[in-house]
Amino acid sequence: MSKNTQVVVTGASGFVAKNIRKFLSQNNFNLISISRKNFTRLKNETKIVSLNYDEKDILPTIKNSHGLIHLVGIGKQSIKNDFNSINLGFTKKIINLCKKGNIEKIIFNSGLGVSKDTSLGYFISKYHAEQEIIKSGLNYTIFRPSYIVGKDDLLTVYLKKQIKNKEIIIPGSGKYSIQPIYINDVAKIIKKSLIDDKFKKKILDLVGSESIPFQEYVKLFSRNKIKIKNVDLEMCYNDAINNPRSAISVDDLNLLIGDFKGDYKKLKNISKIEFQSIRELLNSSILFQ
Repeated sequence: MSKNTQVVVTGASGFVAKNIRKFLSQNNFNLISISRKNFTRLKNETKIVSLNYDEKDILPTIKNSHGLIHLVGIGKQSIKNDFNSINLGFTKKIINLCKKGNIEKIIFNSGLGVSKDTSLGYFISKYHAEQEIIKSGLNYTIFRPSYIVGKDDLLTVYLKKQIKNKEIIIPGSGKYSIQPIYINDVAKIIKKSLIDDKFKKKILDLVGSESIPFQEYVKLFSRNKIKIKNVDLEMCYNDAINNPRSAISVDDLNLLIGDFKGDYKKLKNISKIEFQSIRELLNSSILFQ
């Protein structure tokens, strides 16, 4: 792969995209980054702000790029934005742009727990988006991420806000597990998937090396200095359904308590990177910087 390879990134203003863009920019990739919201341009980067990802705004610039990293998606529905229109509809639009723009490689972030047997609306939309990519004829890598953590991810921000309130609420028992992966590891893996044929037409769980009970994760995160309160799960769901200002949505709860496990060994064998230990990360001050 030659230096200054051109890569397109959608959803450029999001947490994952910002970190991937920064890493790729530092590694001399030429970026064309697209978002519906304004964002800060990096070196080696062309910036496109387009509310509806209009073809006339985007296609002339992205033509003949090496690959496209598709990071547009939502984890919570609203009247204006539902899973089907964003997670699936936008993916169809991006596939069409890849074909018209002669971009042969697409990298897509789906979700850990996605399968043909799912009954959750979020997972159903992601599954159908995966199928659109698979049947598109493009060279693809589909990642199914667990919680991707860093100092500004949604889970970290959520916990920091609760720490300020001197109490962290844990839905239910907190014994269900999560398998987080550090954002720096994600950036390295995405870079490799752009240039390494081992990732060609693969679906991979994007997970860390450790599965950790959520209650333990919260205790380590807060350094056991903040009161932790377990709240009845039914009460949490009731609040999520009836309170528009609820800190956690029904969809968030479904994903959190799902206790999904990913195939870390397969990802490690293909990527050949050393993963950051989540427990070591939580014991450090990295997430608070």
